Amino acid sequence: MIEAVAFDLDGVLIQSEEVWDDVRGAYVLAQGGRWDPEVQRALMGMSSLEWSRYLHERAGVPRDPETINDEIVSGMLAAFERHLPLVDGAAAAVERLAARYRLALASSSNRALIDAVLELAGLARYFEVTVSSEEVARGKPAPDVYLEAARRLGVEPARCAAVEDSHAGIRAAKAAGMRVIAVPNAAYPPDEESLALADATIASLDELTPG
Repeated sequence: MIEAVAFDLDGVLIQSEEVWDDVRGAYVLAQGGRWDPEVQRALMGMSSLEWSRYLHERAGVPRDPETINDEIVSGMLAAFERHLPLVDGAAAAVERLAARYRLALASSSNRALIDAVLELAGLARYFEVTVSSEEVARGKPAPDVYLEAARRLGVEPARCAAVEDSHAGIRAAKAAGMRVIAVPNAAYPPDEESLALADATIASLDELTPG
C-alpha cells in the first residue's frame, strides 16, 4: 500500500533542463571549457558537488568546483526569477496527490533552487519533506536522495511511489525500492532500458491521480 509520493523537480514539475543547459553551457564556454552533448548528458542527475567537479576536471573549466557551483546557481536563480517554467498541470497534480498522500520532493537541484522554485510556484506547503542530492553522498542514478526522502518521512521505500522523467531518476527511485511512475520528458527522453524499469508510464501530469 502506497503511503507517500516523492516527486522529482527538474523535468517533472518545472521544465528546467533547457534552463540548466543554457546557464551551464554559456558559463562553461565563457570560461573556455568544453560543452557538447556528451558533457550535457553526463551532468543529468548529478548532485551539485558532482557536476561542479565534473565541469572542472573533465570539461576544462579552470575555476574551482565551489566557485563553479555558486556562479551557476546564481545564474539559475536569476533565470527562475525572470520566468519560472512550471510544467502544465504540475500545480494541480501536486494538489490532487497531497489530498491523499504525504508528499516529498527528491531532487538533483541545489537546496537554494528547490526552496526558490517551490516558493515561486506556491507549492512549498504541500511538501512535508524536500531533499537535495547535495545533502546525500551520491546523486542519481544512485538511490541516496530517494532513500533519504523516505527516511525523513518515516515511511518504508516500498510504501512510496516516485514520479520521474529521466533515465537517472527512474533508476534512482527503482534502486531505492519505490514504485516508479514515469512521465517521459519529451526534450530529454529516458532510454528504453530505463523506461522499462518504471511500474507505470503516463503521457502528462494530467494523468497523475491519487488512484
